[in-house]
Amino acid sequence: MNLFGLALRSLINRRFAVVLTVLTIALSIGLLVLVEQMRSEVRDGFYRSVSGTDLIVGARTAPIQLLLYSVFGIGDATNNVSWQTYQELAGTSDVAWAIPMALGDMHRGYRVMGTSDALFEYFRYGDRRALEFAEGQAFDDLFDVVVGHQVARQLGYDIADRIVLSHGTGSTALQQHEDHPFTISGILAPTGTPVDQTLYISLPAHRAIHIGWERGTRMPGAEIDPDQARERAGELHPESVTAVLLGLQTRAAVFGLQRRINDYRAEALTAIMPGITLQELWRITGLAEQILRVVAGMVVLAGLLGMLTVLLTTLNERRREMAILRANGARPWQIAGLLVFEAGLIAACGIIAGVALALLAQALAAPWLLTTFGLHVVASWPAGALWLVLAGILGAGLAIGLVPALMAYRRTLADGMQVRM
Repeated sequence: MNLFGLALRSLINRRFAVVLTVLTIALSIGLLVLVEQMRSEVRDGFYRSVSGTDLIVGARTAPIQLLLYSVFGIGDATNNVSWQTYQELAGTSDVAWAIPMALGDMHRGYRVMGTSDALFEYFRYGDRRALEFAEGQAFDDLFDVVVGHQVARQLGYDIADRIVLSHGTGSTALQQHEDHPFTISGILAPTGTPVDQTLYISLPAHRAIHIGWERGTRMPGAEIDPDQARERAGELHPESVTAVLLGLQTRAAVFGLQRRINDYRAEALTAIMPGITLQELWRITGLAEQILRVVAGMVVLAGLLGMLTVLLTTLNERRREMAILRANGARPWQIAGLLVFEAGLIAACGIIAGVALALLAQALAAPWLLTTFGLHVVASWPAGALWLVLAGILGAGLAIGLVPALMAYRRTLADGMQVRM
């Protein structure tokens, strides 16, 4: 019988301990692969969320906070940009297009954004892909609403369904805009970005539903009738917007315009470049990622030490087996090679099972990440660098097998035939 057959039969004979050892290694490998894969996928998901936007402008705040609430819907703005400032920004000669974003309302847990048709024309995600409609179209009537793919799928909405928006961005809305119901005019195709989690209304509609509201409270008798709002649609615009996405005529103008906006005297503003701010975000989260890597590495080390413990524990029980093999002509180096091969098989099975567990965990976590953060992640094979790490772990498993192998190599045939009490 060849070495593989002997090793396989030996492992099957000790299957309970071997299965537990493989499971231990698989869990540690799964954690390592999952940490690395999710880190990579989440980063890609953030990068895919905005593409082609040169600057994001908001009220004076931390750059990362501005990026998070304007693009990813995480957190809230502390202040707004006045409508006059938005118009001045949009009219700057360096600016090719401007997408206004007016936040402050929700619908059953999903963010509502007041914007203009520029969103559907200029916004890009992923590899500079434009937004597409799966059904319907953009705003036609004043009280039309366009919903993201995930909103329509989760809430079961279709074209022409009527919905009511809630005032405020909290998880529990206490006041509704029930006097201004909206009709769904379009459903966006899936993007795998926070766009899927958002409802879009026009800026005049955003203004119309907030007439008669002061400091988050409706003032009875001050609101405007929907028909009156339609008649005045041309003159309705919000008093302020939350943020503005800017696309420039030339990329060379980015730094100059960013400096001018940050030094804007009429209003305290912050202009950020999305890519650079994302790098800052990764630098902040980098320490946590390194800690997770170290923890995962320690867990893998613990799994390999557990395998060594099992091999050493069973080595004494296998004295008679080794002696029989020696009596049948096996040489000491062949016995040692058998033990190293068994250690390699256990490590290889643990690695394969660990990668499978990581893929399963990614597939299970993907819907939660998409629903909670609007991040689209998919179960994918480890990258090339991670395969090198796994190969190193397999090598470490073989090296650990040398310990019991050397002990078996030094034992004599008579040692195995003696009866020990």
